[in-house]
Amino acid sequence: MRAVQVVRLDGPDAVEVAEVDEPTVGDGQVLIDVEAAGVVFPDLLLSRGEYQMKPDLPFLLGSEVAGTVREAPDGSGFSAGDRVAAMPVLGGFATTVAASTELVFPLPDAVSFDIGAGLPMNYLTAHFVLETRCHLAEGETVLVHGAAGGVGVACIQFAKARGATVLAVVSSEGKAEVARAAGADHAVLVDGFKDAAKEITGGAGVDVVVDPVGGDRFTDSLRSLGDDGRLAVVGFTAGDIPTVKVNRLLLNNISVVGAGWGAYASKRTGFMRRQWDAMLDDIAKGRLAPPISATYPLAEAASAINELAERRVTGKVIVHPREH
Repeated sequence: MRAVQVVRLDGPDAVEVAEVDEPTVGDGQVLIDVEAAGVVFPDLLLSRGEYQMKPDLPFLLGSEVAGTVREAPDGSGFSAGDRVAAMPVLGGFATTVAASTELVFPLPDAVSFDIGAGLPMNYLTAHFVLETRCHLAEGETVLVHGAAGGVGVACIQFAKARGATVLAVVSSEGKAEVARAAGADHAVLVDGFKDAAKEITGGAGVDVVVDPVGGDRFTDSLRSLGDDGRLAVVGFTAGDIPTVKVNRLLLNNISVVGAGWGAYASKRTGFMRRQWDAMLDDIAKGRLAPPISATYPLAEAASAINELAERRVTGKVIVHPREH
């Protein structure tokens, strides 16, 4: 089969399309004929050797897919012909991939394979951040940093599906349009976001801040919270890891919570499937659907990954393994 290989750790330019053997199915695995594969930030990091997982070279790239089941073990709940989304972790940029039954999810008939391939990582993260860690309630207000990115858009859509008001914080007017299109009630630029949050909430402050960025905006994020507010630490795309003076938490009765979805889910059998099932109605009705910004054939997978490297992404980038 045709697949995308990382042959040296030099980033997207070291990615090549090769003919390799089809995967063999191990115990507890589902064999999937891939129709679409989503490009995620870990794919970029893996191509540079900067991810926490460091497979031996050469290895196949591709973390999330959608397609059709070819073969599934008895008792898995899947059978040949089922439409699914999945997180194989590696090997998704290929015409066929094997994935653990724990990481395979039913895809409603009304949802395209492109949409399905963009759902698992970002939307399960959004569910974990807002539902599991922040206990978001209907009627609350959520401030989302990096709101035009994949996790940001997923958090906007998830919060809106749960009846929240969303304030999106972005770095440009173009990204503000992306956030509004995802459903954000308000979109503001980074400079002055704290004052905007206070104004929009009538001085009360927001209930939840989702922060995948970190860096020097962290303190103003804390100041944006109202009583009993929660700030979820999701990542540090700005590069700098901020610190917090805990007297701020005491004086204002606010919380800072870590939201490391992968580490949490990996210790809990069936957790990701329960998350997916909790979102399935919203997925089927289109309330949770990543905007697709670009699609590429397998031969141009390096260009697809480069969109992330060059920070040009304003939606989900999809690779079609069966397109030449």
